[in-house]
Formats: sequence, structure tokens, C-alpha cells
Amino acid sequence: MTFRVRTIDQTAAGREIVREREIAKDTITIGRAAENDIPLPDLAIEQRHVSVSQTPSGQLKVEALGTLGFTVDGRTTKSATLSPREGSELALGSYRLEFTSASDGAIAVTVRSAEGHDDHAKDALRGFALASVLPGKRAVAWAALAVIVIAFLAVPIYTHLTRTPAKPSIDQRGQVLMDASWSPGPLSAVHHSLEKNCEACHVKAFVAVRDNACLACHKDIGDHAAHARLIAARGPMSWGAGFQRAVANVFNKPGPGACTDCHIEHQGSGPMPSTRQEFCADCHGTLDQRLKDTTIGDASDFGKVHPEFAALIDTAPNQAKPVRVSLAAHPKQWDGLRFPHDIHLDPRGGVARMAMTLGKAGGYGAPLECGNCHRPTADGVRFLPVNMERDCEACHSLVYDKVGPIYRTLRHGDIAQMQADLVASDRSGHAPIVTGRRRPGEYAPGGLYNSNFAGGSGVVGRAMSPDGVCGECHFATRTGGRLGVMPVIQRSRFFAHGWFSHADHKQQACASCHAAKASKSSTDLLLPGIGKCRECHLGEDSKKAKVPSGCVMCHSYHPREGAPATAELVAMREGE
Repeated sequence: MTFRVRTIDQTAAGREIVREREIAKDTITIGRAAENDIPLPDLAIEQRHVSVSQTPSGQLKVEALGTLGFTVDGRTTKSATLSPREGSELALGSYRLEFTSASDGAIAVTVRSAEGHDDHAKDALRGFALASVLPGKRAVAWAALAVIVIAFLAVPIYTHLTRTPAKPSIDQRGQVLMDASWSPGPLSAVHHSLEKNCEACHVKAFVAVRDNACLACHKDIGDHAAHARLIAARGPMSWGAGFQRAVANVFNKPGPGACTDCHIEHQGSGPMPSTRQEFCADCHGTLDQRLKDTTIGDASDFGKVHPEFAALIDTAPNQAKPVRVSLAAHPKQWDGLRFPHDIHLDPRGGVARMAMTLGKAGGYGAPLECGNCHRPTADGVRFLPVNMERDCEACHSLVYDKVGPIYRTLRHGDIAQMQADLVASDRSGHAPIVTGRRRPGEYAPGGLYNSNFAGGSGVVGRAMSPDGVCGECHFATRTGGRLGVMPVIQRSRFFAHGWFSHADHKQQACASCHAAKASKSSTDLLLPGIGKCRECHLGEDSKKAKVPSGCVMCHSYHPREGAPATAELVAMREGE
């Protein structure tokens, strides 16, 4: 059986649109749902409202499928039989369906919307409509276009051209009106204060942001390298990149090497996206091929291609300036101290017993740990220099005399005053001073503690000897016949080109990276190599890494501290 459906819609101008299709089924469904054979978009009609099928006698059987009925020839019912030869009308909501027999035996179904033919109702409503007093749609459309052009194009351009010239500033409100409508998206959090001041960056209309606009605020930003070397390091462009650059030049895009190459704005109100490691690898992956004089090793992925770390250290006494040495060479550092870590960290040694003797009241009570002497800075990134009075004197007493109940202590760090105090105390005999503190080493008569301040000549020399109270930790010098000590170097930062924060690794034990317990000399450089870091950190795209790490995690394109961070960094950037 074939149903030939003829749907008639009417436009607002009264023109009819007719669509025809055939349905080859014995039973069809009619309702609001789109999966019906004849869908009728009317809320007064159920999802599946009625079904229509042919009886053996050629009649049409109409049955309600839901709770609502339907109307047949003005009569409401839930079941009815229609005669297609005589013609029958079925009413569902605002739709009218006429069923008739076609000459070829098919059932013709004509679907009309009753609202489209209710001319009397339209005439009644037309008296309340505003169409008769408003201009036509074409006139309204042109007027709206004129408003848009004036408000969002003419006004911003005019106010931009007539504004008072001023240097870019985040402290002043923008003079250009309606320019926010041109914004392709919100600024990042760091530039949020510029949301109402577009001309702070877009100094000239229809000209891309230039580096001068960025540098108006970021005056002290450090250069990654000299511009000529940056261009040389990039190498020749491929034909595709060259074509893109040519198109960008037509539209006044700056570059290459412009600030906007890395820092892309209007991408959302959150933090500015980090630079991908591919950006760094474009130059540093094969840097030695283009910069023949560079001493920087190639690096493109921390887990695959990256040189061993190079620390900035002093390797000998009286060195003019520190040098960068690869950790692969197992270098020794010179810090001006005699300090064995293993003795101090041995949980069964004399130092441990001393710490337990001092007890919790003295800040100890247990064998020494790294944190007893190495105290982090306020931000947790690095460590404060070890301080004699705070971190050492509890065990290494500098008491040299007693006057009544008062103990006299050498002034640590003031060599001249120390010599004067020792010479003055040596003018008259006195008994050795024992405060009750028993430090590790020889403390019996004839030992270190007895000989340091005993009466007799040469007390200063004995104090500065390798076994003396000063020489036990310091290296003695003699300048113009006067005794002294070599300067102590406590470097807080070893990597001039990299960034490391102890605060980000506070969940790790110190010994997991620094082998201090096995160090017998202060010349041991207790810095972990790249292999230790790779136990957790691998390249940005690594699937096995505990912490996938891109270049920007440890390296800044601009120096972190000042411009530049160190004098050595300048020399290396200039290829010296």
C-alpha cells in the first residue's frame, strides 16, 4: 500500500510551498516526534498521536496511540474509519489532513496548517500589530547596518585618530571608545588590567603589536641573545614558512623573533600558555650546525637530547671568577672550608652523641640531619648560608676565657679582633676553660681543647694550625706577616642557565639527590647529575615520565634575575 503525502506550507507573503513524497507501508504513524512517517511540529500533538492502516474493504482505520483523541469531520473520537473514495478530513492540533483515493490506487494525504488559512483571525490581530506603523524590513535592516558601522567602526577609528598621543601605560584608561567590540577574546590573567586600554599595546590602528609596546612596561627584561645571533640560530626558512612570513609581512606582522612569536594574547582569561619545547628545539636541537663558535650543547628533549649539567663553581683557591664545569667530569669545588659531611651525618658517631647530649632545648636531641644546618629561604627555592653562631657554635665552642661567671667568646669572622683577644688572654697564665660542652675529637689534657688556649707563646699560631680551633675548619693564610683565613664561598646558585626550586621537591629526602653521607671532603660537589633528574623528569611528550617536562620548566627565555642574570651569561651569549 502506498500513501502519497502532499505537505502544503504558506509563507508570510501568502505564497504556498508544496512538498510531495511517497510512503510504501500498510500502516503509517502521525505525531510530533521526528521518527513518525508524517511528523507534525505542534505541541498540541503527542509524540506518537495516531496510526492509519487500510482495512480489507479498502477503508482507512485511524486509532489514537496516546491519551488524546482526534477530530474527524468535526467529531472528536479515539477510533474512526474513513472512506478515501468519499474524502475525509482528520484534524490534529493546528493541522488538517485530507485522505482521498488517487487514480492509481494510492491514498493521497494532503497536510495543511490550519493557522495559514485562518484569515479572519489574522484580520483580527492585524489591528494590534505594529507592522502598519513601522518602516519595512529592508529599511530597518539598512538602519541597523548604519548603527553597527557607526558604533563599532567609525567611532573607534575616529577616537583613535583624534586621541591625545600618550605612551603605553597600564595605569591609564584607554581613550578609544567602543574598541572592546573588536577584541577577539579576553586577555590572560597577567594582562587583565589592560582590558579597557587596547591602545596600550595596539599603538597604531590596523598594525600588529610591536616590540616597543611590550618593552614600554617590560623595560628590564633580559635578552635571550643578541638579535643577529638569534636570526642566525634559526637557520633558513622552508618554502612553506617563507611563504607564511611573506603573507604576514603584507599584514604588518613583526618578526621573526618578535615578542608575539611566543606570547600570544586573547586566548582566554587564564594563565598565558607555556611555550612548547618545539619552539626551543627549532634552534637548540641543531645549534652547533649554524653557530660554529657556540659552546652550548644541542638540546631538543630533556629525556633524549640534552647535555650534562654544567655547574658554576670555584675549582681552586684564589680563583679570579667561577667557571662552568660539566658534572660529567666529576669536578671538585673549592669553598675555603675543611668540612667532612660523613662525620657530621654518621648516626653512631661522636657528633650524633653530642647532638643527643645537647637535647631538644638546644635544638637537637637526635643525630644531625641536613636541615639542622641548611635552612631554606623564605620562598623555599634555595638555602641560606650556613651561619657559625646559629648552626655550628653549639658544638664548636669559641669560648676562650672566664671572668667570674662570664664566659668570653672569640668574635667569629673578625680576624684582627680574634688575634687581639687571644694575645691579651695569653699575657697571664690561666687554666683551660671547660664549659661542660664535650665536642667530638680530643678533649683530654694534651688534646685540642687543652692546647688551644693554654698559656705560653704562639697561642694565635696554634689556633690557626690545622689542629687548632680555627684551622680545624678554615685554611690559614699569611699576608705581610699577619695570619688570616681564606674566604669562605657559599654559593646559593650553581646553574646560571637553569632554574631549580627546592620548594617544588620538598617531598623528596635530601639524601635521595645529594650523597652527603658518603662525602669525606668539602671539595666534593654534591650536585645530582642529569641521570638522577631523569628518574622522574623526561621530555614534554614522554608517556613514561612521572613528570613530563618541557624546556620552560627549568629554562627561561629571558634571564630570571636582572638583565642579564650574571656577567658570565653575557659573555656566553655574545660568543666570547
